[in-house]
Amino acid sequence: MHILMIAPEPFFEPRGTPFSEFHRIRALTTLGHTVDLATYPFGQDKDLPGLRIYRARRPPFVSHVKIGPSWAKVPLNLSLAATALRLAWTHRYDAVHSHEEGGAVGVVIAAMLRVPHLYDMHSSLPQQIINFGYRGMPGLARVLGWLERIMIRRSRVVIAICQDLDETVQRVDPHVPTVVIENAPGSGSRPTAGTGAAVRQALQLDADTPIAVYTGTFEHYQGLDLLFAAARLVVAARPDARLVMVGGDAAQVQEAATIADALGIGHAVLFTGQRPAEEIPAFLDAATVLVSPRSTGTNTPLKIYQYLRAGRPIVATNLRTHTQVLSDDTAFLADPTPEAFAAAWLRAVNDPAHAQEVGDHARRLADLRYSDEAYLAKTRRACELLFEPSARRAARGLA
Repeated sequence: MHILMIAPEPFFEPRGTPFSEFHRIRALTTLGHTVDLATYPFGQDKDLPGLRIYRARRPPFVSHVKIGPSWAKVPLNLSLAATALRLAWTHRYDAVHSHEEGGAVGVVIAAMLRVPHLYDMHSSLPQQIINFGYRGMPGLARVLGWLERIMIRRSRVVIAICQDLDETVQRVDPHVPTVVIENAPGSGSRPTAGTGAAVRQALQLDADTPIAVYTGTFEHYQGLDLLFAAARLVVAARPDARLVMVGGDAAQVQEAATIADALGIGHAVLFTGQRPAEEIPAFLDAATVLVSPRSTGTNTPLKIYQYLRAGRPIVATNLRTHTQVLSDDTAFLADPTPEAFAAAWLRAVNDPAHAQEVGDHARRLADLRYSDEAYLAKTRRACELLFEPSARRAARGLA
C-alpha cells in the first residue's frame, strides 16, 4: 500500500505520541508499505526506507507546540489539513491513516479519494480536555466527543493503544473492527545489566542506596503531587531512600524542586531534567524500584512497557490506567493516596526477594505479550482488515 498518514504532532520529538507514530511507520514499512507523512513544521527528520515527510507551513507567531490540547494547535491543524489535501490531490494513495484529531480531515480525504481510512486512536479526545486541566470548558469536550464519534464511525479500522480505548470504540460503534496495539516498542530499549552503576556514580549515590526512578513528562496528570507526598513518608521511614526524577523542562523541574523543598525532602529528590532516549535504560538499570503515580486518565503510560522490560519492581497506582497491563504479579499496586503509595514503595524496598520475583514476572510478561514480533503481527492484522470487504462484520481485532 501507499499510505497517506496524517500526524498532528511535532515529528519527531521524544515524547509519547511521536514515539508511537515512529514505530507505527517503522512497522508499516517493514511490512512493505510506503508512507507519506503529513505533520507539523516542528521536529527532527527521521530517515526510514519507505517514508517521506511533508511538513505543514508554520503559522505566524507559532514557534512550538506543547504536549496536549492547546490553542496553538488550531492554526497548526488548519495548515496541516491544507498540506494533507494538497498531497491527496497530487499523489495516488491506497489508504489514509490518521492519528488523534488528524482523523477529522483524514475521513474527509479518504471519502474524497474513495479509499479506506484507518484511525489511530492514542487517546479519547474529550478525556484529554479533563486530563490537561480544561475542566471549565465542557462545551469543548462535547464538541470533541462528537468529532471522535464521527472519526470512529467513518473509519474502516481503528487502532487503539489500550483496552480502555477499544471499549470506547465499541460503545460508539461495535461494528468497527479494532486492533489493540500497545505502545510497547515506542517505550524504549531494554536496559543493559551493569549500566546503572555509572548513573549511580554520577548522582553520587552508593550501590546499596534504595533508589526510586521516575521517567517521563511532568504534566499534572502524571500524579507527581502524589509521588512527592508519598516520598516524604518513605524518607521518614527510610532516610537513605532517594527519588530520581528523569524528565521535565527547566520550568517544570524548578517548580517540582520547590515543592520537594517545601515538603522537606529536597535533599532526597534528584532531578536530571530531560535526557536523550538512549540514556533512559541506564537510569532504569540503576533503580531499586520504578514508580508510576499517574492518578487521572485511563491510557496506559508509555513508560510502563519499558519498566516491564527493565525487570525492576514497579510501584504504580491501582487504577485502570495501569491495571490494563499490570497486576499484583507484575507490580506493587497501591490506592492513589500518599499513604498507600508509600507503603507499596517501602514493601518493594524492604523485601528485595519478593521485589525481585515481581520484577522477573514483569520481564516475562514483556517478552511474551509486548515483543516486537507481537507488535508487527498486530500491525499486519490491521492492514488486512483495512482491505477486507467484510471488515465491519469481522471479529474484533487482536487483544
